[in-house]
Amino acid sequence: MLKTVVGHSNDPDSLSAIAEVLEQCQQSLSGASPQAGILFAAIDFEHPLILKQICETYPGIELIGGTTDGEMSSLLGFEQDSLTLMLFCTDNIAIKAGIGRNISRDLNGAIQSAILQATTGCTEEIKLCIALPESLTTSAILILDSLQQALGKKVPIFGGLTADRWQFKQTYQFYKTEVCSDAIPLLLISGSVLFSHGIASGWHPIGNPGKVTKATKNVVYEIDGKPALDFYHHYLGQMSPSLEYPLAVFDVDETYYYMRASGGVYDPEVGSVTFFGDIPEGAIVQITETTRDNILSASQVSMMQALQNYPGKEPATALYFSCCGRRQILGTRTKEEYALTQTCSSKSLPSCGFYTNGEIAPLEQQGISYFHNETFVTLLLGEA
Repeated sequence: MLKTVVGHSNDPDSLSAIAEVLEQCQQSLSGASPQAGILFAAIDFEHPLILKQICETYPGIELIGGTTDGEMSSLLGFEQDSLTLMLFCTDNIAIKAGIGRNISRDLNGAIQSAILQATTGCTEEIKLCIALPESLTTSAILILDSLQQALGKKVPIFGGLTADRWQFKQTYQFYKTEVCSDAIPLLLISGSVLFSHGIASGWHPIGNPGKVTKATKNVVYEIDGKPALDFYHHYLGQMSPSLEYPLAVFDVDETYYYMRASGGVYDPEVGSVTFFGDIPEGAIVQITETTRDNILSASQVSMMQALQNYPGKEPATALYFSCCGRRQILGTRTKEEYALTQTCSSKSLPSCGFYTNGEIAPLEQQGISYFHNETFVTLLLGEA
């Protein structure tokens, strides 16, 4: 049986906060020993001290984590400047941690190293991966492509890019007692695990689709052979590209789409628009629009999708990955996003999550994973 427990503290003092979190976890564990854990922490905490306390309390724990743009849990709901810890106890599921360091220097080598760490001594087939990569030093698309290639297309990847409260200066990744940057910590899960997921953004395409005819990584120069900025202005007048009007980027079958947001960076002379993630040449795109109510209801849609697709009787826990861009737009209403997920089930699940610099999840169940912007991802876990 998979048992998960959660601790969450908004105490600004690092030692007091982790002491509160560990006390909450100890009470819920009722003597059980956790095999693995995930820590989400605000950027200003003393992270080495916090990790040291966790690993001293639970020697040998397979622990990963990272810094955030906001945290959420089944204990406190949405918080900022807090830390939350989820611990996993199980006899029939293997959860192993690994980390790849210096990904901007040797991405493929770093990912191979992380996977080797997490698979040493493991004889069962890997069922899924949870990854919390750096967001500022290396393209998220390259990270995800390299990780997916190393794991194989049959292993779905979930998670989010570590954040730093909308500063975009320095994020941190955690592995056991280590605090790193420019790294990718991950958990590989095998054994009798059951899982499902849901994704939703709340944005809806408007106008006609266009084809990206010139792009370099996350900078789009032309759509339909004309400046990308003209594509925006055609539908939005003289409004500048912004978080409120991201692009929907369709997959190769043009059935599903993922979101690409602009932080308002564009070149009026060249007509290019810069996004928070790469957009490939040849991609079909559409302008999207939304309301705050639609953004909020997406968390509910995501949770319902995951519950409807769950292959077992009842999941044991939920992990949530939501975008820092959503938090920026929602402002004081952000707390409603987590609250809406809790209206989907009569039973409250132990859960936690964080606001990311980009989300990772497949577009469909058991499909390959994509990098998302401004999207709410739900991951449900349980045991067969």
